[in-house]
Amino acid sequence: MPTTEPPPPDTHGPHEPLRPHDLVRDHTVYACVTGSRAFGLATDGSDTDRRGVYVAPTPLFWRFEKPPTHVEGPAEEQFGHELERFCELALRANPNILECLHSPLVEHVDDTGRELLALRGAFLSRRAHETFTGYAVSQRKKLDADVRLHGAPRWKHAMHLLRLLTSCRDLLRTGTLTVDVGAEREPLLAVKRGELSWSEVESRMTRLAAEADAAADRTPLPPEPDHRRVADFLFRVRRDSALGH
Repeated sequence: MPTTEPPPPDTHGPHEPLRPHDLVRDHTVYACVTGSRAFGLATDGSDTDRRGVYVAPTPLFWRFEKPPTHVEGPAEEQFGHELERFCELALRANPNILECLHSPLVEHVDDTGRELLALRGAFLSRRAHETFTGYAVSQRKKLDADVRLHGAPRWKHAMHLLRLLTSCRDLLRTGTLTVDVGAEREPLLAVKRGELSWSEVESRMTRLAAEADAAADRTPLPPEPDHRRVADFLFRVRRDSALGH
């Protein structure tokens, strides 16, 4: 179950050094597990990738030294974004950020985090077609290069590319982003194990990309995300922080 305890009160004085890990420890509003475990593709050797969102107290922006837009750690495989940067990337339909926002494995959420989760739909738009397929194209080029150089792709990367294309297609078809692959787990893990030929995997990639393109023509998603709702949310968070709420 996700924790809901409020963070400790801010203790960052105007002349105290800014310690990025303190922002993660004291001001995280949302934290989740992403990657293979969230996708339902974890095996015995899978890492646990953790992502989160922290809110830097507004007075920290009044310094010459601004708070960081992202922080690695403090734990291994842990990465956090400051709220504003997270929202910027989500509005651009960054696949990794949207998947973080829709992870089924939530580890921590407070009142601000719940507001952020309630805005998930505001970030979704037809931009996802361009960003998801654009990332897929770049990954496909790397896989093709592996085949030319080594005679075979990195099968784990091939599996995740198929997962991404499936996620993109289904998002465009339904207007809902589903992170867990569900019934596709075993077929995808078969790809990871190298049990299919590269030509079979290529054919599946081509088909999924075509289905995503077709879905984009009649998607229920709006052309643009709801910038106003997100901007109003960010303003309220910054204002309440400045007022010490």
